[in-house]
Amino acid sequence: MKNIIVILGTRPEAIKLAPVILELRKNPNNRVFVCNTEQQKELSNQTLGFFGIRADFNLDVMRPNQTLAGVQSRILTALSDVYQNNHFDATIVQGDTMTVFCGALVSFYNRVPVFHVEAGLRSYDLFEPFPEEAMRQMTSRITDLHFAPTQLAYDSLIREGISPDKIKLTGNTVIDALSCLSDETIDNACTAMHNRGVRLDDKLVLVTAHRRENHGQRLDQILDAVQTLTAEFPDHQFVLPVHPNPNVHDKVYAALDKIPNVILTAPLDYPELVCIMRNTKLVLTDSGGIQEEAPTFGAPVLVMRYETERTEGVTAGFAKLVGADTDKILENARAVLGRDKSETRLDGSKNPYGDGKSAQKIDTAIGEFWK
Repeated sequence: MKNIIVILGTRPEAIKLAPVILELRKNPNNRVFVCNTEQQKELSNQTLGFFGIRADFNLDVMRPNQTLAGVQSRILTALSDVYQNNHFDATIVQGDTMTVFCGALVSFYNRVPVFHVEAGLRSYDLFEPFPEEAMRQMTSRITDLHFAPTQLAYDSLIREGISPDKIKLTGNTVIDALSCLSDETIDNACTAMHNRGVRLDDKLVLVTAHRRENHGQRLDQILDAVQTLTAEFPDHQFVLPVHPNPNVHDKVYAALDKIPNVILTAPLDYPELVCIMRNTKLVLTDSGGIQEEAPTFGAPVLVMRYETERTEGVTAGFAKLVGADTDKILENARAVLGRDKSETRLDGSKNPYGDGKSAQKIDTAIGEFWK
């Protein structure tokens, strides 16, 4: 019997690790423990619930106005206590958050093998995205088994001197997650969206903006572009889930709250987000996960970042990098919104990020690790 701890703390981690947790639990030789640092307390626990998962350890690390160093310190201390009081044979982390790096580091300190899901993503600019690029690069140095979501990620790890024996090309588990939700769950989410005034028609636009590197002037430029688009396309409805960070929340409401064809909401739960992506005509986002999910539904994506570690979507034609440049956002958005939705849809069956079988491949690779 192998004791495996899966450490997560945010909604994206919960989404992408849920299929892995469910797959590993099918194996009677595994005991799978879930540890939630609760970097996003409500969102992460709620998301786990949609997949029928509850955390075994809840760390409640967040405090108002914490610095990055403060968050790191609390996570390291709390995780150290978990490891001192329990025996684990392996640690699984996903992505590039502070939880990922701290989970890998505490595991390393306790000589427990680290398995990294979504390994090898790189922008090679430590400040774009910040601090995520540093988190994932440092995590790679102490990882025993790297699950690369794409060939590009695999190749990056090889170039960094990591042995091919330690890298498995699996695809991205976010595609698995889309198929883990029942039709009833999605239908209920769409009903909830309709009841909140969202028109699930051919003129729906999804906007998300929250990344730390876009705070300040960059967010102002993004909001200027959205304001212009709402005026130029008054028959389109713009849905913007607002991040609770005051650096984002206050500016978004000041700029967009009074515009009639804008709906500002609290952060959407996962089924609600899937409902919106399934129906949207265009996505404007600085999110990493949405860049991977939206192609499944054929939705074109404008990435409001200057660098992306998910270049496969750009290469395949699903996404365009527009930065926080008002003019570029407007130019590319107009090219989509000025046409019928049917003319701008893409072939979702060609999503470059996975085939929905990533969790199975990860389960197989973990089994082989111990042979």
